[in-house]
Amino acid sequence: MSKLLKKARPISVPPPQSILQLKITLRYIKPPIWRRILVPDNLLLGELHYVINPAMGWGGYHMHSFRFGGGFNPIEYSGTQTVRDCGPSVRHEDSVFLAQVIRKKGQTFSYEYDYGDGWQHEIKVEKVIPFDPTLRLPVCLAGERACPPEDCGGVSGYHNVLEALRQASTPAQKEFREWLGSYDPERFDLEAINRRWQPKSSPISKGTHELRGRTERSSSY
Repeated sequence: MSKLLKKARPISVPPPQSILQLKITLRYIKPPIWRRILVPDNLLLGELHYVINPAMGWGGYHMHSFRFGGGFNPIEYSGTQTVRDCGPSVRHEDSVFLAQVIRKKGQTFSYEYDYGDGWQHEIKVEKVIPFDPTLRLPVCLAGERACPPEDCGGVSGYHNVLEALRQASTPAQKEFREWLGSYDPERFDLEAINRRWQPKSSPISKGTHELRGRTERSSSY
């Protein structure tokens, strides 16, 4: 096992050089569900997972991976459990900082959350901005619509969610609608997203990370 997998958090990191403006869009759903965020380039790639989840509205307890490059052989990064299961074909997400994998404005890469439901996100680098130590990061700038309910069955299950919300005519739909509770697919609360970050976040120019200053939770598919 590599030293990386044994390393305790938090770790010392280099000072940030840039702020990255990223647009995260959930694929295969219309109208689109998306978020626009700012993050420093000295986040570990694995720490981006802990930014994406509260921004989108996911619970964060399923497994995930990042993929860079197209074609049949993208470079894949994931957490400890997936690296152990898949071996050298998957790299550890805590082995690289964002500055090492994000090269330029316009670059895109993917993030998959929950291997069972298979939520695929496209992440586009919209801007690379000189670092400003007065900004509290991360921050969400904009977005639209709520992410699907956790464990609803992927894109096809999400369509069933919308149908049950439109008209719950069968007993199964009525039961499904009761399970959904107060879920509103059009809801997007920018202030609530940023409140989840800002009380604990601090200027990352000091080189300490609090987003992942915790024990990695065991994940499920």
